[in-house]
Amino acid sequence: MKRYTIYFAAILTIFIKMTAVAVAQGGDQILDGIGETGMVARYVFDGDFKDWSRNGLHGKFQGTKASFVSDKQFTKVLSLAGGKDDFVVLPAQVLADLESISITGWIYLRAAQSGQYLFDFGQDIAKHFAGTPTGTAQQNGYIGIIAQKKAAVKNAVSSAVPLNKWVHLAIVVDIATGTMQTYLDGMPAGEVNDIPQELTEVFGQAGSKRTLYIGKSLLGGNVSLNALLHDFRIYRVPLNQNQIGMVYRNALKGVREDVASKGKAEDDLPRFPMNKAALYNAFLTGVADVTVETAIGELPRLPSYVVGTYKDGMVGPKVRVLWPAPTDNSAVAQQTAYTVTGRVPGTDLKPKAIITVKGKVKSKMPSLKLEAFHLDQVSLNTDVKQHQTKFIENRNKFIDTLAKSDPNSFLYMFRHAFGQKQPAGAQPLEVWDSQDIKLRGHATGHYLTAIAQAYASTGYDKALQSKFMGKMDTMVNVLYALSKLSGTPRPAGQASIADPAAVPYGPGKSAYDSDLSDEGIRTDYWNWGTGFISAYPPDQFIMLEHGAKYGGQKNQVWAPYYTLHKILAGLMDVYEVSGNKKALEIAEGMGNWVYTRLNKVPTETLIKMWNTYIAGEFGGMNEVMARLYRITGEENYLKTARLFDNIDMFYGNAAHTHGLAKNVDTFRGLHANQHIPQIVGSMELYRVSNEPQYYKIADNFWYKATNDYMYSIGGVAGARNPANAECFISEPATLYENGFSAGGQNETCATY
Repeated sequence: MKRYTIYFAAILTIFIKMTAVAVAQGGDQILDGIGETGMVARYVFDGDFKDWSRNGLHGKFQGTKASFVSDKQFTKVLSLAGGKDDFVVLPAQVLADLESISITGWIYLRAAQSGQYLFDFGQDIAKHFAGTPTGTAQQNGYIGIIAQKKAAVKNAVSSAVPLNKWVHLAIVVDIATGTMQTYLDGMPAGEVNDIPQELTEVFGQAGSKRTLYIGKSLLGGNVSLNALLHDFRIYRVPLNQNQIGMVYRNALKGVREDVASKGKAEDDLPRFPMNKAALYNAFLTGVADVTVETAIGELPRLPSYVVGTYKDGMVGPKVRVLWPAPTDNSAVAQQTAYTVTGRVPGTDLKPKAIITVKGKVKSKMPSLKLEAFHLDQVSLNTDVKQHQTKFIENRNKFIDTLAKSDPNSFLYMFRHAFGQKQPAGAQPLEVWDSQDIKLRGHATGHYLTAIAQAYASTGYDKALQSKFMGKMDTMVNVLYALSKLSGTPRPAGQASIADPAAVPYGPGKSAYDSDLSDEGIRTDYWNWGTGFISAYPPDQFIMLEHGAKYGGQKNQVWAPYYTLHKILAGLMDVYEVSGNKKALEIAEGMGNWVYTRLNKVPTETLIKMWNTYIAGEFGGMNEVMARLYRITGEENYLKTARLFDNIDMFYGNAAHTHGLAKNVDTFRGLHANQHIPQIVGSMELYRVSNEPQYYKIADNFWYKATNDYMYSIGGVAGARNPANAECFISEPATLYENGFSAGGQNETCATY
């Protein structure tokens, strides 16, 4: 019962209005050596006010018409002429959930007048955080300002910014150290200590009125910024000098995106001698050797904990032994015997593993013995005093809120993609399901699952249960009608494309693109192939086949199969709790669409696709297609599930010579949330096919993940090496050396 209550609560945070700033989900792109999870927003100002981060916090120009001008250094930049309404307004969500803050940006100052502000964020002129390149009425210079009240203003002051040249400014508020530091062209300029202890003292608690200006002060008046601006960024972490220097230098080199998908680790943790004993190891005198047998081709599973001997007969725990972690299975290519030497941290002990490699052994595979209860079999009862328990209270909070939700919000972007009229009063979702976000539609999949689970769980209240049936019917009927439009001729009888493998470019376009703006989105659904359903046109799927990478530009994509997995899973959830055949028919139609396309894609291309960082993240598509096969018995769906095999991780290479199927650790350094669901899918494939390699893949992953990658509280990710908080550490069993990322650990998106 507890499990289901917690699951409900988790889904609630995903979809209700979608107003919180998104910080995890699809992964972490490294830009200028800084993980994308550290970035709140990025405004390049190369022709619009869009946020280039994945959070969709777009700005708005206050005046009647913005001016973008050509520039030799940055091609096209924003020109602010100093007029009264010549400034940019940012959404208040930019300041949500910040512990520290860093601002960076390029400025070409054209006037020396004091009172010009690069930015000013806060509740009012008494409680704000600001940066001025020329100073205030009270003090000249380049100043970083932070104030929690009028009588407590802290200024970091240096010489004024020079005129008529591009300079790079950065202002960093580090709450942990109590300092604010300004930088000019990557070098420290001014500093002030004893700043407010929390940013909420400046910006107020969540829900407070917050105003964010670029190019103008909250003080008002007639003075605004007279300058050119380029690449204004906001981070939720305090950047250090090395990071600011990299942002500065890369821009001068013309490096503007993806200098590396995985950055270099920060060398900022204390180091300890490998032989310095701690805790029980200070009393350790010996560790037993172990003997292990394995079959040809399969690396042995070595015990992570081995019996130890302690001083004076002390009884102590088993000892953690670190064994070498080969990157292939060449050591077990033939029948042989060999020895591996391990090490025990904090000691000079070197236990040995004596390994015997035998001929191929047919291992006995397990069969399914336990299944989760169906939700209609689970009830929550009052306590012995007939009082509601916390389980009931939390369930009711979730269910009552969900009952008030409007399905049309979750259908909004689907109608938009198909060019259909929105019902009166329909409101779109925000943040990661807003119009410009390439991941839109994924919350709809979660919503389908949520209302299906709510329907199955509310047998105690038939009126409430009926509400959820109505929501399911609304969702399915609209999605069904839209899916039937795909690939079918319009009433006038014009030509259409029914073959999913023959989808052409959008009308008037010379390439596939992911433009979702009102002006740029294609809505020629009759050319999309039969069965297609999504909150965006088919282009992202096709672009991935052609090598597109992750990003916010129209030639980039964001994990199209990740979103599709959520939608298909939601449809099947609805079918399995309600018997709605239309829901299953939609899933079958899109399953056929996927099979038709991917079945024609060469294996080497599939390998590249599923290895592509975030763009190739497919969630649990292997799981959901195996599930569709289990429901329907259609062989093509099982074939489709296999097409989502991550061959490099599962089998080492196209020849299937090693990988997790042979107990080789092939997931070190990879994006955790991208790859864990693939293992869940491997288990579902084993369930429906009884093919032993799928069980071995999942079993070997679980052993390695829990023994070599998991923090003490049960989470994973949080790597410092690679410098990406959403990745597994670069080498197994090195959490202290390569984990504990400043960007966080134990990522919630990697909790399964």
